[in-house]
Amino acid sequence: MGVLDGIRVVEIAGIGPGPFCGMLLADMGAEVILIERADAHDGGMLDLGKSAIVNRGKQSIALNLKDARATDAVLRLVEGADALLEGMRPGVMERLGLGPDVCLARNPRLVYGRMTGWGQSGPLAQAAGHDLNYIALSGALWFAGEPGRPPMPPPTLLGDLGGGALYLAMGVLAGILSARRTGQGQVVDAAIVDGSANLMNLLLSVHAAGQQPVERGCGLLDGPHWSGTYACADGHFVSVQALEPQFNALLFSKLGLGDDADFRQPYHPRKWNALRERLDVLFAKQPRQYWVDLLEGSDACFAPVLTPLEAMTHPHMTARGVYAERDGVLQAAPAPRFSATPSSSAATIPHRGEHGAAILCAAGFSSSEIDQLLTAH
Repeated sequence: MGVLDGIRVVEIAGIGPGPFCGMLLADMGAEVILIERADAHDGGMLDLGKSAIVNRGKQSIALNLKDARATDAVLRLVEGADALLEGMRPGVMERLGLGPDVCLARNPRLVYGRMTGWGQSGPLAQAAGHDLNYIALSGALWFAGEPGRPPMPPPTLLGDLGGGALYLAMGVLAGILSARRTGQGQVVDAAIVDGSANLMNLLLSVHAAGQQPVERGCGLLDGPHWSGTYACADGHFVSVQALEPQFNALLFSKLGLGDDADFRQPYHPRKWNALRERLDVLFAKQPRQYWVDLLEGSDACFAPVLTPLEAMTHPHMTARGVYAERDGVLQAAPAPRFSATPSSSAATIPHRGEHGAAILCAAGFSSSEIDQLLTAH
């Protein structure tokens, strides 16, 4: 059933962080009604079909939101919902007749979750952009890379998902808790520039303490010192990040470097390049499995760098059931885990519009209304 059993969410189909947020809520047991476009190619949307993991566990209905009857149908669904999720450019939902003022008038307890890159206000609110642009402006991209080279971001993870979807999910759930206490809903303005900047607060704390320079690659937490990834003899990679003294002492000891004078000063920035070069040579002498056998499971802060397919079969990941292949689609299990109300790990990915008739029938629509709505494409 999930920890969010009894929570109903209406999600207006979009791309990226909005659907990912809806997946998180559905994973935890919320009933998520996905309003998809009647035309899979309308607006240039990418239709992943049965590969759309972000839609797992949701109920799908396909409507033409340019039709006034469809707009009214969404508003009727909103009347029985705890939250609405949308990721349109500011003003689009208002033009469709589904803006927050209209929806909150229908359901004063509604939490109206808005997902954008730049936010609902500010000079850039109406500009197009993507993950890379948002984290570039927020400062979150700055430390991702080596000195003298352009920053290299992780694909979509830091902005769309970390600074976007997770903050929207947290905001919507907090809003629902507030609405249940006060009877009053509200708008949640979740912007990737806000969330990704907020993620910087740990680094900013270290910076304020004088331990994280603004110069890229010169701090303990952003490298590029000996803490990082290394190529092995077989073309695979390993990672080491033994930051604390007791951990790097163990790492260097296991590598046969414990008595080496250079490795007794691992926190001296002027030595980092030299240490890195020596470790580059050392790790390149053996295949990845050699280093796994030597270091994995110890306090040397080590892990092999795995592809998702390799990760699925790693003993630790297998023991925890982190990955699985369902209906031919490799996907990660819901997270986090709950002891009393575990999330379902067998949710299916719906076909576009698969549950349309059932959704409308449950909401009290007549047979003729259902026929009109589902054929108005």
